[in-house]
Amino acid sequence: MSYVITERCVDVMDRSCLDECPVECIYEGARMMYINPDECVDCGACEPVCPVDAIFFDEDLPSELRPSAAARAGNV
Repeated sequence: MSYVITERCVDVMDRSCLDECPVECIYEGARMMYINPDECVDCGACEPVCPVDAIFFDEDLPSELRPSAAARAGNV
Protein backbone atom coordinates (compact mmCIF):
# COMPACT_ATOMS: atom_id res chain seq x y z
CA MET A 1 0.00 0.00 0.00
CA SER A 2 1.05 3.59 -0.48
CA TYR A 3 -0.33 7.09 -0.47
CA VAL A 4 -2.35 8.32 -3.45
CA ILE A 5 -3.23 11.76 -4.78
CA THR A 6 -6.87 12.15 -5.77
CA GLU A 7 -8.59 14.30 -8.37
CA ARG A 8 -8.86 17.06 -5.79
CA CYS A 9 -5.37 18.00 -7.00
CA VAL A 10 -6.45 18.56 -10.61
CA ASP A 11 -5.43 22.04 -11.75
CA VAL A 12 -4.20 22.94 -8.24
CA MET A 13 -0.74 21.34 -8.18
CA ASP A 14 0.45 23.26 -5.11
CA ARG A 15 3.70 21.20 -4.99
CA SER A 16 4.00 21.37 -1.19
CA CYS A 17 4.00 17.59 -1.22
CA LEU A 18 7.12 17.56 -3.40
CA ASP A 19 9.03 19.57 -0.79
CA GLU A 20 8.00 17.21 2.02
CA CYS A 21 8.60 13.86 0.33
CA PRO A 22 11.89 12.39 1.62
CA VAL A 23 12.19 9.83 -1.20
CA GLU A 24 11.06 11.98 -4.14
CA CYS A 25 8.27 9.61 -5.22
CA ILE A 26 5.88 12.40 -6.22
CA TYR A 27 5.83 13.47 -9.85
CA GLU A 28 4.15 16.25 -11.76
CA GLY A 29 1.68 15.25 -14.46
CA ALA A 30 -0.09 17.44 -16.97
CA ARG A 31 -2.83 18.57 -14.56
CA MET A 32 -1.98 17.05 -11.18
CA MET A 33 0.69 15.41 -9.04
CA TYR A 34 1.12 11.62 -8.81
CA ILE A 35 2.73 9.29 -6.28
CA ASN A 36 4.70 6.34 -7.63
CA PRO A 37 3.51 3.45 -5.40
CA ASP A 38 6.72 1.48 -5.99
CA GLU A 39 8.80 4.33 -4.59
CA CYS A 40 6.51 5.51 -1.76
CA VAL A 41 7.74 4.48 1.71
CA ASP A 42 4.41 5.27 3.41
CA CYS A 43 5.89 7.97 5.64
CA GLY A 44 2.83 10.23 5.31
CA ALA A 45 4.83 13.47 5.20
CA CYS A 46 2.93 14.65 2.13
CA GLU A 47 -0.59 14.23 3.51
CA PRO A 48 -0.77 17.08 6.06
CA VAL A 49 0.79 19.69 3.75
CA CYS A 50 -1.72 19.28 0.91
CA PRO A 51 -3.89 22.43 0.89
CA VAL A 52 -6.84 20.67 -0.80
CA ASP A 53 -6.77 17.39 1.18
CA ALA A 54 -6.06 15.39 -1.98
CA ILE A 55 -3.65 12.86 -0.44
CA PHE A 56 -4.80 9.70 1.31
CA PHE A 57 -3.28 6.43 2.46
CA ASP A 58 -4.63 3.90 -0.03
CA GLU A 59 -6.59 1.95 2.59
CA ASP A 60 -8.19 5.19 3.90
CA LEU A 61 -9.29 6.46 0.50
CA PRO A 62 -12.97 7.49 0.63
CA SER A 63 -15.17 5.23 -1.50
CA GLU A 64 -16.29 8.10 -3.76
CA LEU A 65 -12.64 8.68 -4.76
CA ARG A 66 -11.69 5.04 -5.40
CA PRO A 67 -12.73 4.72 -9.10
CA SER A 68 -10.69 7.72 -10.19
CA ALA A 69 -7.66 6.58 -8.19
CA ALA A 70 -7.80 3.15 -9.83
CA ALA A 71 -8.03 4.74 -13.28
CA ARG A 72 -4.86 6.76 -12.60
CA ALA A 73 -2.76 3.85 -11.37
CA GLY A 74 0.56 3.80 -13.16
CA ASN A 75 0.26 7.32 -14.58
CA VAL A 76 3.46 8.73 -13.11
